[in-house]
Amino acid sequence: MVDRSLITVYRSAADLEQSAAEEIVRVMNAAIDDRGVCFVALAGGETPRHCYRHLGMDPLKDQVDWSRVHLFFSDERPVPPNDSQSNFGMVERSLILLIDIPRQNVHRIKGEIDIAVAAEEYERELRIAFGKRPLRFDLVLLGIGEDGHTASIFPGTDVVEEITALVRPVVDPDQNIRRVTLTFPVINGAREILFLASGKRKAPIVQRVLGATKSTKDLPATMVRPVDGRLRWMLDEEAASQIEPTTG
Repeated sequence: MVDRSLITVYRSAADLEQSAAEEIVRVMNAAIDDRGVCFVALAGGETPRHCYRHLGMDPLKDQVDWSRVHLFFSDERPVPPNDSQSNFGMVERSLILLIDIPRQNVHRIKGEIDIAVAAEEYERELRIAFGKRPLRFDLVLLGIGEDGHTASIFPGTDVVEEITALVRPVVDPDQNIRRVTLTFPVINGAREILFLASGKRKAPIVQRVLGATKSTKDLPATMVRPVDGRLRWMLDEEAASQIEPTTG
């Protein structure tokens, strides 16, 4: 069961999105102050999209030295970057085009090529970008699906059990899934992991994941367990509405 002190609930989705953007700025600046650079893995989805819009607007966009930030992606669909389903395309429109970040600091997954090749190339790009530094993200942003998946680690796929590769193609014909995703070894190695969830549709799965007493492959989000970092949840009241109250 997740420590309730690591869950913050906001009155509305708008409050959550604004607060999450402010928290991302704080984490980025702390990493830059400590290590001179910040590595972030971004999530897709509607709640993160609105969060990125706040990051790309005044006053937040000028509070970060974007030349010292490297943006990565937790997962991607097999579509070109200009497709409406592309996570990169969403982040580009919501944030990247609005900030002064060097293009070489934006590391996208190539959704337009074979997913196995894209996974190999992205793992290689991760290792090159980090260089001699430990391959450890300062921040990984995650969402949660109604089936308990996070990034593109879905129940019933073999990527749930991956312990070596940092990036994997995901194929499940039964669920009509084809993706490229970061794996738990790299996600759980992060210094900070932040789950964002809003809306009534997320309430049942949020309750199940936060109430789980142990990790289970049937709910991949429960397998997000930082090795030496901090996991936090930021929810709006609707997403948190089915969390069981603490007693005692």
